Amino acid sequence: MVPAQIASRPADFHAEFAGRRTGSLLEIDAWIRSEVNAISPLAERLMRLIEGSHCITGEEHAVELALREPLSNAVVHGNRLDTHKLVHVRCRCKIGKGISLIVSDQGQGFDVRTVPEFLTVENLEAEHGRGIHLMRLLMDQVSFEQRGTEVHMCKRLARNPGADVRSDSRRA
Repeated sequence: MVPAQIASRPADFHAEFAGRRTGSLLEIDAWIRSEVNAISPLAERLMRLIEGSHCITGEEHAVELALREPLSNAVVHGNRLDTHKLVHVRCRCKIGKGISLIVSDQGQGFDVRTVPEFLTVENLEAEHGRGIHLMRLLMDQVSFEQRGTEVHMCKRLARNPGADVRSDSRRA
């Protein structure tokens, strides 16, 4: 790992980053205090690094939206806005292949099976469950580990369907 870099935004925002790039691999570790106003600066900085890596070209918006959800859940629900607790994000980009993200908090965790299924008629107006549903729609894989204190997400680079059509037409 390279030495940690500190990103400063408004006086109350503080994030620590450690990153390593080896060939076609980018690894990032980032930490923030459990403050709502730290979520957007962290997500924006991570997305700039991810976009620059070209590991998920064309999928950046989906990844950013999916990333913001567990960050918010970790700060608000996991760590309960306790500024003494940290949220940790681990990002691993394989250039041209995809990305894996792990967001962890220092809370008590939860059982994902107890979150109501958002799409059932009786739960359409429920207060909880939309974020999990959204993450699952946007990412290729989502799992909850360590008693719910870690969210693991993966997004593979989408194949270019236009390229497949062109190559098929050349074969014909």
